[in-house]
Amino acid sequence: MSKQESVQNINFTIDQNNLFREESITDFKVGSIRRLVPIKPDGTPDASRTELFIGQTQLMSPEGPLPIQSELEAKTLAEAIAVFPTAMKEALAEMVEQLQQLQRQRQTQERDKSRIIVPGR
Repeated sequence: MSKQESVQNINFTIDQNNLFREESITDFKVGSIRRLVPIKPDGTPDASRTELFIGQTQLMSPEGPLPIQSELEAKTLAEAIAVFPTAMKEALAEMVEQLQQLQRQRQTQERDKSRIIVPGR
């Protein structure tokens, strides 16, 4: 398949039934909360759907900033602010667990490689 054909097969159609207006709230210290307000195709609020809140922060690591993001279980901005610290701690713990799992997989792969016996060596 040529590049032209592969580009032609990409669907860039916006889902008009799943539109959100995004607002960003930050304290310029710890992180930010993205407030996603459901809207209709004409831009008016869609009261039949609920708002979404997504928390974002970053930690500095030796390799540079480490972004952390998690959906916040909240119905209001005040609730989102209240659950932000716990959600970020949980997201960080999940990220650490995933990294440890990747590290264990790499160690297993390296150990399995060392079991290969090459004749004549």
